[in-house]
Amino acid sequence: MKRRAFVAAGIAGGSAFAMPAILRAENKVFQSQKASYRFVTLSMGLEQPWGMQFLPDGRLLITERPGRLRVYANGKLDPRPLSGVPQVWSNAQGGLLDICLHPDFARNNTLYLSYAAPVKGGGLTRLARARFAGNGLRELTPLLDAVPPNSEDIHFGSRVAFDRAGFVYVTCGERGNRPGAQRLDVLTGKVARLRDDGSIPPDNPFVGRPGARPEIFTYGHRNPQGLTMHPVTGRMWSVEHGPRGGDELNLLKPGANYGWPLATHGTEYHGPKISEFTSLPGMEDPVRYWVPSISPCGLMVYTGDAFPGWRGSFFTGALSNFALFRIEVDGERYVGEERLVVDTLPYIRDVRQGPDGFLYLITNADKGGLYRIEPA
Repeated sequence: MKRRAFVAAGIAGGSAFAMPAILRAENKVFQSQKASYRFVTLSMGLEQPWGMQFLPDGRLLITERPGRLRVYANGKLDPRPLSGVPQVWSNAQGGLLDICLHPDFARNNTLYLSYAAPVKGGGLTRLARARFAGNGLRELTPLLDAVPPNSEDIHFGSRVAFDRAGFVYVTCGERGNRPGAQRLDVLTGKVARLRDDGSIPPDNPFVGRPGARPEIFTYGHRNPQGLTMHPVTGRMWSVEHGPRGGDELNLLKPGANYGWPLATHGTEYHGPKISEFTSLPGMEDPVRYWVPSISPCGLMVYTGDAFPGWRGSFFTGALSNFALFRIEVDGERYVGEERLVVDTLPYIRDVRQGPDGFLYLITNADKGGLYRIEPA
């Protein structure tokens, strides 16, 4: 509880203490290991932004955790939120969270939202799809509820991504119920895999297994807050929050158990060990873990031409490290990393590659911002 109160207070005031650093960074050229870059502020008019997605026409959709969907276009943030957004459970870490386009969005105008949904017993992570129609959403259809609900207001997970075969994945946090991450009869602490209409792929690893939810792709997760498909291999990767230490970069393998809470590099916020084990037989070890925590959030692989030296790198925001991390891997092996825009932005919640090949960031604060990293 103390940890959650500290984080909530810090995020609420994040932009205020960061403004001098942001202003100083505006005219500065940063030098990284493989590129020089400049940092540009695009908008400071967002409230608790959480996820974003570029449309084929170049407009940018941004979710705000209190329950709004905003549009950034032609250098301006539209003050009017889009209509048709579902009712959300906007409480602590809950609210309107990620957004993802259907791979064939240009033809079908279909997008996907993840959010904390208010239900009897509290809230749960929900995945829904809708049709984007100009100034709002239409035909909102829930596809998955990460049951069971509870009254805890933490660990919703909620990142959404598609693979090459057209299956949609959504990360579901364990909602503070640690044993649930190891149970196959619930969806908390899991990554779920569905067809685009919400039906179950017949080759999901637990289809037909008694007592197991057929939606499950992987399990043993705490709070996965980043998810992406590697553009070369087609495999799915995630980042997840540990407690005090033990954040992870994971390569997702069908049916694999990622250990939480039986194996972890993290400890309780008040000090004691959570488990005596950092690795166990039959469980998947992370490709990279962080001690102390960096709180990784959002995940992408860079494929653009604006930064040739960064091509193939993973990028993730580091909420508690006040930085953007660039991570290099070789297949399944961690190679190295570097921190960008260090101590300039508080609470980087998501990072995306734009159509121009630049990087776009949003910061999780009551006066949250949209920023761009471009070549110097």
